[in-house]
Amino acid sequence: MEPKTPKPPKTELELAFTRLLNELKPAFNQRPNFQSLLFLIGIQELGQLHRSFTKEEKQDLMHLAVCRLLSQCGYYELESHDPDGWPHYRQLKPLPQETRGLAPQENLLKQQMLVYFGKPLPPTP
Repeated sequence: MEPKTPKPPKTELELAFTRLLNELKPAFNQRPNFQSLLFLIGIQELGQLHRSFTKEEKQDLMHLAVCRLLSQCGYYELESHDPDGWPHYRQLKPLPQETRGLAPQENLLKQQMLVYFGKPLPPTP
């Protein structure tokens, strides 16, 4: 059996995001994860809290959350609401080259989740 490779230390962003998830734990009776937090933000932005959603609507809610989060840093802006009350965003500019790839995009969204919930951003390395 090979010895376990030690995990690299958590970044300031990871620590701040973990604190946010732990703060939200009492509201869910369990600690939410990244995906569930996107879903929660989507529901909150849609404003239809007390209904069930289809699988497609759940995907749309997560997309809505991403657009809302990225609007905070100028990549999207709210364009309109459709007759069913769903917000529609338009892209203002492409994401920067350094956010190409899953991990950098997830980090950008984690930063914006902290902003969304009124938490201070950790210093950037």
